Amino acid sequence: MASWLIALAAAYLIGSIPFGFLIAKAVTGEDVRTVGSGSTGATNVVRKAGLAAGLATYALDVTKGAAALWTATYCIGSASRQALGAAGLAAVIGHMFPPYLGFRGGKGVATGVGVFLVLSPLAALLALLAWSITFAVTRTVSLGSLFGVLTLPLGIWVCDGWWFGYPSSVWSPTLVWAVMIGSVIIIRHSGNWQRLYHGNEATFGQPRLGPTPPRNS
Repeated sequence: MASWLIALAAAYLIGSIPFGFLIAKAVTGEDVRTVGSGSTGATNVVRKAGLAAGLATYALDVTKGAAALWTATYCIGSASRQALGAAGLAAVIGHMFPPYLGFRGGKGVATGVGVFLVLSPLAALLALLAWSITFAVTRTVSLGSLFGVLTLPLGIWVCDGWWFGYPSSVWSPTLVWAVMIGSVIIIRHSGNWQRLYHGNEATFGQPRLGPTPPRNS
């Protein structure tokens, strides 16, 4: 039990590392959370600090999702899918609610990609393909994220189960965690869904109407 708690705490703290905040701060000297969506994720970093900073943020956020699972494996030993999935969820929640920034972070997509590149690489690549196609057609990051999240469970069933003929006991734990982590990410995007419904969600490269006012943290 102690090793489990250590693994989950480590995953949460790794996921909490605010790369987007740190990169934007280094480039602009300002808090990225005061503009756009108020997120520390790659898309908002692009708005504040440019494309290179956003790509660096994305790469590091993906890496910390994978690193959280590697760390959990080290802490627990031979970690099961259930343990790795729990660590993945902890990392995504850490990204969303980092204690270093008053629990105001990002939306978890890139960190989730890192998690599932470890848990189910082929399914993660299929979800990235769905994201890319949706983004190419709509130029809307949030829609791409939605289709990527929805594609992931199907990808796990196809890539980890049906394609190789494995029994459900092999791939179903990963599928369950994909649904759980995906649900958290979708809920975190609730503001985006409202803007999409009202037709005022910003497309990539289009500035938002105004900055997000800073909140006490």
